[in-house]
Amino acid sequence: MSSRERFERDGFVAVESFLSRSEVATCLREVERYVAEVIPGLPAEHVFYENKDDLATLKQLQRMHEHDAWFGEFFADKPQRLAETLLGTEVVGKNLQYFNKPAAGGQPTPPHQDGFYFKLNPPHALTMWMALEEVDEENGCVRYVKGSHRTGMREHGRTGTLGFSQGMTDFGRQEDLAAEEAMPAAPGDLLAHHALTIHRAGGNLSATRSRRALGFIFYSIDAREDLLAEEAYRRELVRQQQGKI
Repeated sequence: MSSRERFERDGFVAVESFLSRSEVATCLREVERYVAEVIPGLPAEHVFYENKDDLATLKQLQRMHEHDAWFGEFFADKPQRLAETLLGTEVVGKNLQYFNKPAAGGQPTPPHQDGFYFKLNPPHALTMWMALEEVDEENGCVRYVKGSHRTGMREHGRTGTLGFSQGMTDFGRQEDLAAEEAMPAAPGDLLAHHALTIHRAGGNLSATRSRRALGFIFYSIDAREDLLAEEAYRRELVRQQQGKI
């Protein structure tokens, strides 16, 4: 079965060794450079910390491709080609993100569907998550509900989790938990999921290991953004983030 067939069947697919170990090492060096050189000039809403007074708790960076040429070129290369294969259409790159769950404190990611944030009609889009180091259940691997992309959008509400402000309010049904699958990943492995696929991740319970990753969001060229809904969501998000970023 091809990657696209698995993606369409399950709502997600794992691509092992999407990047080689040497390519992962290059990515990590570029992330470190970005943190040192680019973050000081970024808008506050593009940088998230578990504790904004502790720079070591950096947890998320937004829209990296817009702020740095290296990440812009990387985003438009292998990730975009894979997105076009999985969705079966031309795509538009919308976001390149950095995610981390710092050791001994990285918070859980609440169950959600990315399409709730995207405000698309139809919700024809995908998100990719690529591990930059070893990820397992102890330090917070991604968990997917298999086939959930076929059951529509579920109710979401405010979570209080910075960077993931909205989460599902009715997650935990028997059918959710029965179909849920944990997805450990090695450095360079990539997970891709449909915009309607329900997913979450645990907190980082490791005392020594972080959980660094890159994320990529692509919309099909057939998807149309509801700009009014998107702007209303953005205003509410800014209100919720006041004093936290």
